[in-house]
Amino acid sequence: MALKAPPSQDIVIMGASGDLSQRKLIPAIYNLAAGSLLPPEGQIVGFARTDLGEQGFRDLARRSIQQFSRTGFDETVWAGLVPRITYVKNDDHAYGPLKRALRENERLIYMAIPPSALPDIITGLHDAELAQDTRIVVEKPFGHDLASARELNHVIHKVFHESQVFRIDHYLGKETVQNILVFRFGNSVFERVWDRDAVDHVQLTVAESIGIENRGAYFEEAGILRDIVQNHALQMLSLLTMEPPSNMAPESIRDEKIKVIRAMQPLNPARTVRGQYTGGTIDGQPVPGYRQEKDVSPDSMTETFFAAQMEIDSWRWAGVPFFVRTGKRLPGRATEIVVQFREPPLCFFEGTDVTHLPSDHLVMRIQPDEGIQFTFLAKRPGPEVGVQPVTMEFDYSSSFMTSPPEAYERLLHDVMVGDHTLFMREDAAERAWVVVEPALENPTPTCMYPAGSWGPREADQLIAPRAWHLHLEGVDDGR
Repeated sequence: MALKAPPSQDIVIMGASGDLSQRKLIPAIYNLAAGSLLPPEGQIVGFARTDLGEQGFRDLARRSIQQFSRTGFDETVWAGLVPRITYVKNDDHAYGPLKRALRENERLIYMAIPPSALPDIITGLHDAELAQDTRIVVEKPFGHDLASARELNHVIHKVFHESQVFRIDHYLGKETVQNILVFRFGNSVFERVWDRDAVDHVQLTVAESIGIENRGAYFEEAGILRDIVQNHALQMLSLLTMEPPSNMAPESIRDEKIKVIRAMQPLNPARTVRGQYTGGTIDGQPVPGYRQEKDVSPDSMTETFFAAQMEIDSWRWAGVPFFVRTGKRLPGRATEIVVQFREPPLCFFEGTDVTHLPSDHLVMRIQPDEGIQFTFLAKRPGPEVGVQPVTMEFDYSSSFMTSPPEAYERLLHDVMVGDHTLFMREDAAERAWVVVEPALENPTPTCMYPAGSWGPREADQLIAPRAWHLHLEGVDDGR
C-alpha cells in the first residue's frame, strides 16, 4: 500500500543544531517533502540552546540538505519548505515562544537530545500545556541501565501516555530489517525450517570501519554494548526469532517481539568478549587508537568491540546458540545476519570422494549492498561425484532498480501517522536492559585489537569450532 501524506501537524526538533538533526532529521524531512509525504500544513520548528535565529536555522537546514540528502537538492522543493521553517532559542522563557510558533492542533516533537535533558524538556512541555495531541520521539539508548530506563519511563509517563511515546531505533527503519518479517512469514519454505531442528546457529555482525567520530565523551559513558547491542542487535534478533503474529497490526507484532525478548537469557559474562582498538590501518591509511581519540581517557577500558553467545529459551530456539559481535575500526562496514543450517549426514555419499558436506547457510545483508544470499551444495560437472557450494542471490538495487530509502524518512512518517510497529514499547525497552545488564555489572577484561583487524582473537575462540562468516567472505585482516 502506497504511503500517503500524514494529516497536518507541526514538527519540532529539540536539539535542532546538533549532529543528528543536521545529518539525518532535516534531510529526512526534506526528502519526505520531495516525495509529497510531509503533512500539507504545519510549521517545522528548530529548538536548541544555540543562538541561531530564524534565518540562521534556515541556512543551517539548507546546508544540511545539500550535504546529506539522498535525493540531492531541488530549489523548487526548498522554496516550498522554507516558509514553514522557524526557530526558537531554548532559554529560561522558551516554552511561551515555542507555543506561539506552533500552528496546528497536533504536533510531533523529536527529542534529539541527551537522556539527561529529557526531564526538563518534558516538564516545560507540560507547563506550557503542549503535551496534549503531541507525539514524542525518544532516541536510543533509552537510559544507561535498567534502573535509569525505568526512571525515564516514569518521568515520561507523568506527562505522556504510552500511546504518545515513540522510542526510536533507526535500524528498524531500514528496508532490509523490515524485510526480515516478509521473508519469514511470506515464504513458507523457510518458515518450516526456522527452528532448532534445522538451524545449527545464528550469527549477527554489526561491523564499522569508522572510529568514534569525535564522540569521545559520549562513547566513554556508553561503550559499544550500550550503543549497539542493547538496542540494534536485540531488536534485529527479535524480528528474526519471533513467532508469527496473528496479523500486521502494530501491537500484534510488538506482542510477539516482547515474548521472544523475554525468552532471551541474560548474558553470561563468561561467554562474552570485550575489546578496544589500538592504532592500525584502515583502507591503507594509518588511524589512531581509541585512547588517542579526542575526549577519551588515556587509560580508558571502554569497549569498542563486543561479542557474546546468546540463548533463547523457547520451544523454537532452545539449544541454538546466537553469536553477536559488533565493533569499531574493523576492516569494513557491514551488517549481516547469517542463519547456518545443520550439516547433512554423509551416508548417501559412501564410496565417493566426498568426505565433508558444508552446511547450507542464509545471509541477510542489512547494509551495505542490501540483499539476501542462500548458499547450498551442487554437484560439480564431471564423471566423478563431487560437491561445491553455490549461491543464489537477491539484491535490492538490481531487483527493484532503486536503493532503499533512508531509515529516518520511514520512521518519521510512521510517527506522523501514529504507527508504532517499528518502535520499542516500554516493556521491551526495559527487558532489553535485563538481557545485557550482567555483562555491564561484571565486565570481562578488555582485549586490545589493532584497527583494521576483525577484533580480538578471543572472539574467534568464543565461536570455535565454528567461524565468523565475514572472516571467510570479507576482508582478510592478515592474522
